[in-house]
Amino acid sequence: MTSRHIRSYKAAVIQAASNPNDTLAAARKAADLIGQAAQAGARLAVFPEAFLGGYPKGNSFGAPVGQRKPQGREAFRTYWEQAIDLDGPEVEAIAAATASTGIFAVIGCIEREQGTLYCTVLFFDGANGLIGKHRKLMPTAGERLIWGFGDGSTMPVFKTSLGTIGAVICWENYMPMLRMHMYSQGISIYCAPTADDRDTWLPTMQHIALEGRCFVLTACQYLKRGAFPDDYECSLGNDPETVLMRGGSAIVNPLGNVLAGPDFDGETILYADIDLDEVARGKFDFDATGHYARPDVFQLVVDDRPKAAVSTLAGAPARI
Repeated sequence: MTSRHIRSYKAAVIQAASNPNDTLAAARKAADLIGQAAQAGARLAVFPEAFLGGYPKGNSFGAPVGQRKPQGREAFRTYWEQAIDLDGPEVEAIAAATASTGIFAVIGCIEREQGTLYCTVLFFDGANGLIGKHRKLMPTAGERLIWGFGDGSTMPVFKTSLGTIGAVICWENYMPMLRMHMYSQGISIYCAPTADDRDTWLPTMQHIALEGRCFVLTACQYLKRGAFPDDYECSLGNDPETVLMRGGSAIVNPLGNVLAGPDFDGETILYADIDLDEVARGKFDFDATGHYARPDVFQLVVDDRPKAAVSTLAGAPARI
């Protein structure tokens, strides 16, 4: 990685359907899309939330209050099987694609750690491969049944030639203190992988771009019911043509102007030119953690220490 900036470059937001039944196939699809974006001249590619492992839209996992049905347990087992390990072939496929193209890729996945799943974003920096991750701090509503909670140790930004890159997942973007922490780290390329395809999502992204004086790149899947097996529980129906997520991906500049999208028509790659000088121009009259802050009145304390459920004392100095 290098902090020497390229003044301007082309960025891509990937709006595509995952393969929730075959995560390795989804990784290979992502690798192909990285190649397409690179051929179009893109240096950065942002993918949707849970692209590897799948977003189980409409599935209740058989869990009414006070009850867990056997079919819900089996649905979770199947979902757990499609999650990835960070030393697995899916990560290898993405790393190979970024190495061959030089692209910086940001991609959502379902990460497996023993018995728990996490909604995670992975960062790949060209030939350097996987350089870091962010685990979703607060799963939303029913997501809390199937995903664990991240802690403060995975909220990074990466200083690269393309700017200072970080990611905030879906409704984490409605957490003001998390946004403030990202701004305090100097984020200039704010990636927002999401599963939210509502009309209200784009104005949220414009607000964040204005608030953080940063570029915001948001990616959502365009996903139909037919991507899942026939026996998949789906509250939205079983017609294979039913659209479960309609996209709405977009790229917004630091003054809140939409450079690309939103697109609701199908799978696509959206492109926009990123001019990093626009970040400094935007900070001229607003810097949320700088000259527009009031630390004499408001202060945010961030606990970024990892939290382990179990710690061992092997290797620690003995207490006498």
